[in-house]
Amino acid sequence: MAHQTSQDWEFTDDRDHLVRAPHRPARLVAYLPTAAALHDHGIRPVGAFGSAHDDPAAPDPAKSGSLPPDGVAYFGAGSALDLEALLAAGPDLVVALTYGGGQVYGIDPEAAKHLEEAGAARRARRRPRPQPRRDQGPPDALARSLGAPEQPDARAGLEAAERRLREVAAGAVRPRVLALSPAGPDAVHLARPYAWPDLAALAGLGVGLVDPVAGQGANWSTTGWAEAAALEPDLVLTDVRCNAARLGDALGPGVRALPWNPELPPSAQEHARFYTALADGLEDVRP
Repeated sequence: MAHQTSQDWEFTDDRDHLVRAPHRPARLVAYLPTAAALHDHGIRPVGAFGSAHDDPAAPDPAKSGSLPPDGVAYFGAGSALDLEALLAAGPDLVVALTYGGGQVYGIDPEAAKHLEEAGAARRARRRPRPQPRRDQGPPDALARSLGAPEQPDARAGLEAAERRLREVAAGAVRPRVLALSPAGPDAVHLARPYAWPDLAALAGLGVGLVDPVAGQGANWSTTGWAEAAALEPDLVLTDVRCNAARLGDALGPGVRALPWNPELPPSAQEHARFYTALADGLEDVRP
């Protein structure tokens, strides 16, 4: 929720913390997928940063969405975040994530503390929602509070993609869809669908997601490739982030795979593209 007068700007983040500034922020730095989502809303950040999983020298293309390769500075990732360069860019708002517990994701605790003390960092939490596709989370509300224009075409495109996916997914026999992140030749991380808001949204649209046996991780169940193959997926959504290994033919040469980004920039445009590609894939493997 945002409120603005001629003197100030306020925004209540996803932790229900009220953020105040003397004016509407115009120079934003954000975690890479969030920066991409803001750009899709018509707000161009001055910079972005990655997480400990990312290359500190170059942004992950899977997370970058439509961000232009030039013109948006990249300040590194994880422990290699160039805090001095970030602050030198003069941001009046830094948008990060937390997955709970209050710790900022993608920034080392000491760096996050320094940003907080500098009055620059503001956090927004990603958490599962019953219908995350309807409100793409903090970036959607934040963009509106920052003056982003309404996007009826983007919203209509998303709704059309949702309808088609729901129609394709419907049927007495639904293709089995398994989302995973390859970890190497001997191991694979199987996604637990309801731990990922985007996957939970797919289930809500009728996609037949395979729910693996729970493991030690909150988001993943790590196992061997033989165990993954025994789940007999008709379609595999494979992690295409730079930190993931490549799928190859680990599940057999006949398994159809589609690229999947567990950190898809949360914008209507990116979700519409993903839903369209998935609908095409389901049509191809339908019995």
